[in-house]
Amino acid sequence: MFAGTGEGVDASLVFDASMPLVPGKPFTAVVVLDLQPGFHTYWQYPGDSGLAPKVTWHLPEGWKAGPIEFAIPHQFSESGDMIVYGYEKQQLLRAVITPPKELPRNQTFEIKASLTWLACKELCVPGSADVELRVLGPTDGPIDWKQAIVPKGAWPESGSLPFSVSFSGKGINKLVSFTGQGGATYELYPDPAEGTTVGHVTRISSQGAKGPALVFSIPWEGPAPFRGLLVEQNGGQRKGWWVLNNDFQVTDGKADKASLFVLLAALFSGFLGGLILNLMPCVLPVISLKLFSFISQAGESPRRILLHGVAFAAGIFLWFLGLALLVIALKAEGSQVTWGAFQFQNSLFVVGLSVLVFLFALNLFGLFEITLSGSATNSLDQATHREGYGGSFFQGLFATLLATPCTAPFLGSALGFAFGQSSLVISAMFASVAFGMSLPYLLLSARPKWRKWIPKTGVWMERLKQVMGFPLLATNLWLLWVLQNQRGSDAALTLLTLFLILGFMAWLFGILGSRASRSGAFFRWLILLLALAAIGVAAQRIRIAEPAGISTSTPNDGISWVPYSPSALDSLRAEGKPLLLDFTASWCLTCQFNERTAINLPAVRKLIKEKGITAMKGDWTNANPAITAALKSFDRVGVPLVVFYPAGKGNKPIVLPELLTEKLVLDTLIK
Repeated sequence: MFAGTGEGVDASLVFDASMPLVPGKPFTAVVVLDLQPGFHTYWQYPGDSGLAPKVTWHLPEGWKAGPIEFAIPHQFSESGDMIVYGYEKQQLLRAVITPPKELPRNQTFEIKASLTWLACKELCVPGSADVELRVLGPTDGPIDWKQAIVPKGAWPESGSLPFSVSFSGKGINKLVSFTGQGGATYELYPDPAEGTTVGHVTRISSQGAKGPALVFSIPWEGPAPFRGLLVEQNGGQRKGWWVLNNDFQVTDGKADKASLFVLLAALFSGFLGGLILNLMPCVLPVISLKLFSFISQAGESPRRILLHGVAFAAGIFLWFLGLALLVIALKAEGSQVTWGAFQFQNSLFVVGLSVLVFLFALNLFGLFEITLSGSATNSLDQATHREGYGGSFFQGLFATLLATPCTAPFLGSALGFAFGQSSLVISAMFASVAFGMSLPYLLLSARPKWRKWIPKTGVWMERLKQVMGFPLLATNLWLLWVLQNQRGSDAALTLLTLFLILGFMAWLFGILGSRASRSGAFFRWLILLLALAAIGVAAQRIRIAEPAGISTSTPNDGISWVPYSPSALDSLRAEGKPLLLDFTASWCLTCQFNERTAINLPAVRKLIKEKGITAMKGDWTNANPAITAALKSFDRVGVPLVVFYPAGKGNKPIVLPELLTEKLVLDTLIK
């Protein structure tokens, strides 16, 4: 065996033949690329970037080499939201070599190969080498030869799949669906021919009675028939099978039913996610307002109560369908679509929401009223809480506005599936989430018996209305903290100053609101214009402020977080160290809830220290393409996402649910 070397890669050639060779009997030659830590090379279809290795054989006359076969790959994320397929530590390529049926006796033959590859770390470096091995033909005497050990489990299986796979889908969206083995996880690696364009693979799964029910959605555009490698991970064993299909068009009722089942399962997950959104801490301040409005409507007719519920639901639907249109537009432009991040990673959106919440709180405290018409009795407070359907509609909008940074259980996987589908499916998914979120209020509004437990209205209602303003001020504290993490302390001070100015103007507006004179109306309009000017100046100062640096330092009794980067993660995984990876954001209240109630606790900190677990944090408060790509590799479009990599090389990561408990985290870290 002879070897060659390139930067980050050591190349060699081995074979599995016994000596001496038997004339005409094929044997396998394997090209081995040993990779230094941090480097990776590429599969035959590299994905969004990269270049597959090439092997050119130089054989004696009459010898033949079969096609190159690649070992089972892995999926990686590179900067710029790119998904690639390749190898770390070692890459294997094999080919069947067939000698002629007649070989001269007692002669040695040289088998040579010229290799080229692309190895990437922080930078990508092309490499090349010439490798060769010598084999012995028929001989008259005995020979002491140790046969090379070639790994068997690294290659795709030659037989058929142990379960049936169905193909469906029309247009460019192709669906591969099947029920896998119990306890196993699956990945699908597309292998398009030249002239075929492939998008990112999206996976949706559910647990069936016989095993995991999975569907892979692949944007596949071109004349070539579908070809992909399906990989099964079951415990420490990894297997792969080629799946092929020449016709993805739905031609029978079974395929139609499979596609319909996949869509209905995804929509039901979205519905459950929307239902659970009502329990997320992001939405609770507005939910308390809606409960107050239920109380204030106790004396109204069932018809008006139902219409208030419908108006509230309409606000929820309008916001979610507006988000659907935004997602469709961003996809059409080729942008990477995420949940919550494209709003809350924008500091101006945070400022606008903070101002809205602050003014809403002052309105509840009775500091001012906004007159919607000439009548002094038609105030924002009255429209919101008793008289106007517009108030209920606005509450629905407001609730969903605050809900967007939250990722409830079932919601992440459902949206991850929908974002890779057609515009119609995206719209249907957001409508399903809206229906789940609005259903409790529609039911409460439609039931006539709900008024029995509602207390009678009275003076206490005014006090309760004022109390409801304090949860909104608490929301303001959270938004202020988010802005400080995004743009620094100067931006937070600017927003606090804006609150002081707006508070004073709201007080003046409230005083002038009781005057019906023309001068009073003039000064109210002047105050509104000055308030808008103050908001514009503050927003401009915050926009040009220097972004805050991401800090992962903690007190001595806290967790010492390591900042996330793909290279740091790859290095730790290559060393086989246990790793707890937390993707989070300041604007994600569910993330903060998890950290304070389930992660950064004495028992968890003690276990992390005892087991030598590295804690790594990916802060997505500001846009970060590397984190976006990492989330997508786990079929997620938002945070929170907590992943644990057990000790040992090649162990499958454990993805924790969106809502965590201390026991769940401890049980996971013990594994």
